[in-house]
Amino acid sequence: MVLIFLVILLVLLLCDSYIVFGVLSSNSWWIKSMLLVPSVAYVAVIAFTLMVKDTKQGMLNFLFWLTLCVVIPTLLFTLLSLIGKGVGLVFPSVVRIVNVFALSLSVVWIGISLYGILFGWKKVSVDRITVSSDRIPKSFNDYKIVQLSDFHIGTYASAPGCVERIVDKVNSLKPDLIVFTGDLVNTSSSEIDEFTEVLSRLRAKDGVYSVLGNHDYCLYRRYSGEDTPVKQLAKVVGHEKEIGWRLLRNESVQIVCGNDSIALVGVDNAGSRGFIDRSDLKKATQGLPEDEFKILLSHDPSHWRREVLPTSDIDLMLAGHTHAMQFKLFGWSPSAWTYPEWGGLYTEGNRNLYVSTGIGENIAFRFGAWPQIVLISLYHS
Repeated sequence: MVLIFLVILLVLLLCDSYIVFGVLSSNSWWIKSMLLVPSVAYVAVIAFTLMVKDTKQGMLNFLFWLTLCVVIPTLLFTLLSLIGKGVGLVFPSVVRIVNVFALSLSVVWIGISLYGILFGWKKVSVDRITVSSDRIPKSFNDYKIVQLSDFHIGTYASAPGCVERIVDKVNSLKPDLIVFTGDLVNTSSSEIDEFTEVLSRLRAKDGVYSVLGNHDYCLYRRYSGEDTPVKQLAKVVGHEKEIGWRLLRNESVQIVCGNDSIALVGVDNAGSRGFIDRSDLKKATQGLPEDEFKILLSHDPSHWRREVLPTSDIDLMLAGHTHAMQFKLFGWSPSAWTYPEWGGLYTEGNRNLYVSTGIGENIAFRFGAWPQIVLISLYHS
């Protein structure tokens, strides 16, 4: 962490030096000094974050916001300006044009960042999809499932009214079933305390079912005294029971409609690439009829290609985890660099995966990948 801090400090110093001495035409030291204030503030926040034992959510938010509004536009302007100077060795008139373009692009990025910080993470959307299969019993025609994922409820501590609006919106959809695909908290079970009443108001005819995500194991924090991740996980599990959610931990239940049923399967986090893996899909599906339509709740979408497709007969998997990195523009998200299935509906033969981009966020920012409620309608085909 200290090494990363030193690298960021060096990069910012080089960029600011280039802008102040290599681009800015003003000789006013007051103006030049003012340009350094955002970078100095960013470095100060990082230094403070490294020194405190338990970093608060607000500090993480502020650090990320400064990264969006200071570091990225500074790097963007510097990189484009340097490219312009290189081209300017052959075509001198290009230098000014590129600098104006770089400045404009940086200002646009700051505008996008400010919108995502102030409004985007509270802008809830409802996405409706249809899943058809001849394995879905006819009595389940137009059966409505609401999927929520990645609440990261501690981030909403500064805007608790958003959670109330989300719950009211979900209930207004009158779902038959509500499922939650993991990451109820960021780092601590205590985040749930002020939201137990509102979360317990979620209503569906066949109940609310959930699974654990990687954050629910409460591994991403510093511990002291007798507190441990195991104790925090137990409290998260207790909270979910308290609010009336049925947590599926490598197990399945039957959802009955008329004389027919479908299987709802849930596994503990099935992580890859360093994320915790406590899943047991074989145990969770043991004893299920082969001809029964099966829905799997599994937090990490990489589980689909890694195990679900090659070793099971799961018809529909619902996942989250990626958040689409909380940024999407023209249908593209940087999540595509790390996850082949990062958001939306994916089909392989007659089997489907839906990846929710999440209703909450680790950090209070979203642009394009708005907080998402997913309404899934099942149909017999």
